[in-house]
Amino acid sequence: MSALLILGILLAVFLVLILWVVGIYNSLVTLRNRFKNAFAQIDVQLKRRYDLIPNLVETAKGYLKHERETLEAVIKARNIALAASQSAAANPADANAIKGLGAAETGLAGALSRLMVVAEQYPDLKANQNMMQLTEELTSTENKVAFARQAYNDSVMTYNTARETFPNVIFAGTFGFGPAELFKIEDAAERNAPQVKFT
Repeated sequence: MSALLILGILLAVFLVLILWVVGIYNSLVTLRNRFKNAFAQIDVQLKRRYDLIPNLVETAKGYLKHERETLEAVIKARNIALAASQSAAANPADANAIKGLGAAETGLAGALSRLMVVAEQYPDLKANQNMMQLTEELTSTENKVAFARQAYNDSVMTYNTARETFPNVIFAGTFGFGPAELFKIEDAAERNAPQVKFT
């Protein structure tokens, strides 16, 4: 009878341990899915911005005939950022893809800022209704990207904290829960959304 009791106790302890490990696994899955969903919200806003940029360049093209290099730089930076966004959207848990997107977004923000500085020198372009509407939409989208990025970074921080705390850290690597990367703009001068407002 005592051997059966010991076996029952060991089985109960083993079952509790299994349920505890399953709970850790499920909580990490939940947190990973949250930051992936948060990235999807960034992706929606980035796609909107990527769609606006060619229209902005096309509108400016007629006025900025001597600024071809600036316009081409914006389109090139937009295409690089779009490719990086698609790579990151395919797997938001890939730290290298998120870093690549951050670098591409830094380049795009710089190119857009240069375009806006050049556009300021052309009063007819500044007064163009289509240009004003596009820049207003772009500014609005930039703000939405910033809010979505903050929500994503908050979700990543929660996930990384959960996977790095004890006892989760014991199982996180075994179950394939690697660290997630924050989505940050590398150049401090480019951290703010480019000002695209015409007055």
